[in-house]
Amino acid sequence: MYSPSYLVIKTLINAISIYNVLIFVRVIFSWIIQDHSNPLYRFLYGITEPVLAPLRRVIPTNTLDFSPIVAYFLLRILAMILQSLL
Repeated sequence: MYSPSYLVIKTLINAISIYNVLIFVRVIFSWIIQDHSNPLYRFLYGITEPVLAPLRRVIPTNTLDFSPIVAYFLLRILAMILQSLL
C-alpha cells in the first residue's frame, strides 16, 4: 500500500510528463497548422501559454522562441526533484 504523499508526488511527476508532451505537440503544430483558429491548436495554446508566457518575458525572443525548450528543462528539473523525494 502506497502512502498518500507517494501517490501525490507520483501524480505530479506524471502530470509534468504529460505537460511536456503537450508543449512538444504545440511546437510541432505551430510548424504544421497555419490556422490558429483550429480548435486543437487553441486547446494546446490555452493549456501551455500560462507557463510559456512568463518565460517569454524573461527570455529575449528574436526569430526563434526558446521558451518551450526552457520550460521543458525547468519542468524536467522539477520532476527530478520530486522523484528524489520518493
